[in-house]
Amino acid sequence: MKIKILDNVFIPMQDGTKLASKVWMPVDAGENPVPAILEYIPYRKRDFKAVRDDQIHGYFAGHGYAGIRVDLRGSGDSEGILRDEYLQQELDDGLEVLSWLAAQPWCTGDVGIIGISWGGFNGLQIAALQPPELKAVITVASSDDRYADDVHYMGGTLLTDNLSWASTMFAYNSCPPDPLIVGERWKEMWLDRLEGSGLWLKKWLEHQRRDDYWKHASVCEDYSAVRCPVFAVSGWADGYTNTVFRLMEKLEVPRKGLIGPWGHKYPHMGGPGPVIDFLHECVRWWDQWLKDIDTGVKRDPMIRAWMKDTVSPISDKRPGRWVGEAKWPAADIQSKVFNLLYGELTDDKNQKSTAALSIQSPLSVGLFAGKWCSYSETTDLPSDQREEDGGSLIFDTLPLEEDLEILGSPRLELELSSNKPIATLAARISDVAPNGRATRITYGVLNLTHRNSNEEPEELQENKKYRISLDMNYVGQQFPAGNQLRLSISSSYWPLAWPSPEPARLKVFMENSILSLPERKPKDGDATLRDLGKPGIHRSLPTTLLAPSHREWEVKHNLATNEVMLHVTNNDPLYRLDDINWTIQKDVTEKYFYKNNNYDTLRGEVTSKRRFKRDDWEVTTITRTILTSGRTHFRIRATLDAWEEDTRVFSKTWNENITRNLL
Repeated sequence: MKIKILDNVFIPMQDGTKLASKVWMPVDAGENPVPAILEYIPYRKRDFKAVRDDQIHGYFAGHGYAGIRVDLRGSGDSEGILRDEYLQQELDDGLEVLSWLAAQPWCTGDVGIIGISWGGFNGLQIAALQPPELKAVITVASSDDRYADDVHYMGGTLLTDNLSWASTMFAYNSCPPDPLIVGERWKEMWLDRLEGSGLWLKKWLEHQRRDDYWKHASVCEDYSAVRCPVFAVSGWADGYTNTVFRLMEKLEVPRKGLIGPWGHKYPHMGGPGPVIDFLHECVRWWDQWLKDIDTGVKRDPMIRAWMKDTVSPISDKRPGRWVGEAKWPAADIQSKVFNLLYGELTDDKNQKSTAALSIQSPLSVGLFAGKWCSYSETTDLPSDQREEDGGSLIFDTLPLEEDLEILGSPRLELELSSNKPIATLAARISDVAPNGRATRITYGVLNLTHRNSNEEPEELQENKKYRISLDMNYVGQQFPAGNQLRLSISSSYWPLAWPSPEPARLKVFMENSILSLPERKPKDGDATLRDLGKPGIHRSLPTTLLAPSHREWEVKHNLATNEVMLHVTNNDPLYRLDDINWTIQKDVTEKYFYKNNNYDTLRGEVTSKRRFKRDDWEVTTITRTILTSGRTHFRIRATLDAWEEDTRVFSKTWNENITRNLL
């Protein structure tokens, strides 16, 4: 199907602000209107997402839809200032965009929303507002709970992805609009953004409990508010798999879930593991709900998941097979319970240990954990867990006599005590091969002051016994006969999670402690599931590569000074978009540091560079954010500098202290 592209269309808001959009549609849509597919995000349609957007929305247009990419207010070429994520202003603007789309002569009036990460979030959030134009949603790598299952706080612990993500948006918000789109106003708009977007990390650290700030736009507050069909997608290497299962359990609308081996990418774009023809799956969904064509979607399993096979942790492959569940929770998935013995896990319910084991982990436990949200680079996935287990309590099964498969969320129930009022519990499950290599398959962390509530945490009483439950991330995994299953418990998990104010010693009482796994027996129907195909590259914008990407993940331990640093380099390719003669650069470095195992020396630092160039016009911004902590406060130091060619035109510094609140 032939398509046409409207390179920039401004969508007017009621307050006079104009949002920039790009539209792909069939050439005859004016005479034969089509449904519209909206993606509504802050990641700049003009440059950083231009190639990806053209592939996705060009594909939709070629299959009888209008694909629309809209820059949020204050991002890309849109007017205004972006002051935070998921504000009511953003959602209200989204409702106006839907209304505008439905009223266009080339649109039938029916609209779907697709998005990954931010766009996956606001697709659900807008659906909960029940706009009449919205007929279906595809949400990829998103969350229904902004506090407990996003980059901010996991189990009441502060994730360092909170720092890296805030720094990412700090950099995005510093970027200018394209003068070819907005004209001479570009510099005024740019300076307004530089001054007005603010330091989001400060806002997020001011809300350390699950308060109204986080409840806003968390659809878990009322699942019944979502009244259109939802296709929820994620990957096991991503940070957002739990949402898929909760949405399947809690929503009351037609819904499907897909969980592959992937990281934080669309399933046709990245690993690890096999990619699929995801855009075809999207069109099946849109055809069903926006065109009322029976595509078989209603007969698909409610959940389709990749059951991972055993694999080396340093492999970039994720072998396995697809399995399906007609409903979730699945009635035939049963708990397999293990008791904790001295260094052992046993499923013999008659074997109990009355002993207690204690652990006070070094800060090095977690240096090989990878990122909370992997982008599927081999550098950001967890490494061999033997690097971590020396600072942990470990419990191993005997070599398995038969294959064991699990699908769901493992639960760890412990009786424990702490010698400090604030303490962290981290637990992970690994697949241990006969040669000893240990591959992490899931994990969980818990700020023990949040053991009963994320809204009203409570200090621990010194050496008092508590019964706690820790639900680990959902996973699908096969443990083959001959391998062992390992549970590892530590009192810190840096730098994935920011540690408690001071080292705590945990004591685990094994008699009343168990690990429960969601055991799934193989089903004959798994072998007959529909083939999801392989993606093809249907479109490609002309680009010129000027420098390749550069990625590193390096752990340094200076034995002379006892300084330890995790140094991450994440530089995208430097390239030119040839059609618009637009050169873009995105470089990022992250550093996580401590010295002498001293909690007061903890430091996270992220530096981002963004550069845009066309002929003699050039703009560069550099943001730098440093987070440190003491016993009572977090401290943020941040700088933002912007250059027009070689002249610095803006500079701002932040120096903030924020009280720790049982964190």
